[in-house]
Amino acid sequence: MKILIVGPSWVGDSVISQSLIKVILSKSKEAKIDVLSPEWTRNIFKRMDEVSETITLPFSHGEMKIKERVDLGKTLKEKNYDQAIVLPNSFKSSLVPYFGEIPIRTGWRGEMRYFLINDMRILDKKIFPRMVDRFVALAFKKNENLPSSIPYPSLKVEEENLDSLRVNFGIDSISPLICLCPGAEFGPAKRWPTNYYSEVANEYLKKNWQVILLGSENDIPVGEEIKKNINKEFGFLNLIGQTKLVDTIDILSSSNLVLTNDSGLMHIAASVGVKLVALFGPSSPAFTPPLSDIAKVLRKNEGYSKVRTGSGFQGYHQSLIDIKPEEVIELLHKINSSSSL
Repeated sequence: MKILIVGPSWVGDSVISQSLIKVILSKSKEAKIDVLSPEWTRNIFKRMDEVSETITLPFSHGEMKIKERVDLGKTLKEKNYDQAIVLPNSFKSSLVPYFGEIPIRTGWRGEMRYFLINDMRILDKKIFPRMVDRFVALAFKKNENLPSSIPYPSLKVEEENLDSLRVNFGIDSISPLICLCPGAEFGPAKRWPTNYYSEVANEYLKKNWQVILLGSENDIPVGEEIKKNINKEFGFLNLIGQTKLVDTIDILSSSNLVLTNDSGLMHIAASVGVKLVALFGPSSPAFTPPLSDIAKVLRKNEGYSKVRTGSGFQGYHQSLIDIKPEEVIELLHKINSSSSL
């Protein structure tokens, strides 16, 4: 059976979708799975051993480009897919499988796509509270129960690339390493304050750890703010905006500890099996937790909010301001000293 998965546009969601891919293959070991995704998430899928081929969706985030999507769908006819699983809920995400004449097109009910998705599911959030549950459910027939345990994502690490990164950036392979991931989409509302990150960095630099900041080009101002309050330059590396997304997979895999906001890098860190502390504010770990048995979550509020601008100092969400550095440092020390969590 040949299956095309239309992947998400977000890094974290793309990582989570590996659980779906693993479940499909556990049900049908002969299945061949290709993924259609934007270029910026394509390399995430290239690090999944279960994916046979990655195909670029050549559009910017939010672009409709109906004619181009129709044309792309027509070019995929020759691949003779048996099923498409469409993970985004948008109308436009359903166009390529439809015009690719893929017989079974599975997805959740979304925006005005009733004729495009012919195996449509209606979401019950109580039955499928987490995003990973919703993705994995699409591997089964309607009303079929999920397995008792869902496999976690496990992105592949490329040791050769990691060795090159160590040489290029002067990363010591012997000294203990903590990676800090201070960025997050939608601005400061989902970010822990930069001065708090500086306090954590200084604590570990004082103990002769290496401290590496990781993030995208959008996070460069965040990294610069943290750097202003660093007391010791030796052992501190601000790599925000200097690495490719796939490089962060390898660097995170080599760390002893990771401290992160709710972000795509949080999900990458969880997928490579490192000890991490994830800081949540308005978003909810009940929906998109780090999928790892050795991850810890800190949060001061309840429920879920779509807040994108916090009411606290400099736009931070008050619940994140309320998580103090001392509490975070204590939890980091605790998980680092434990062999299992």
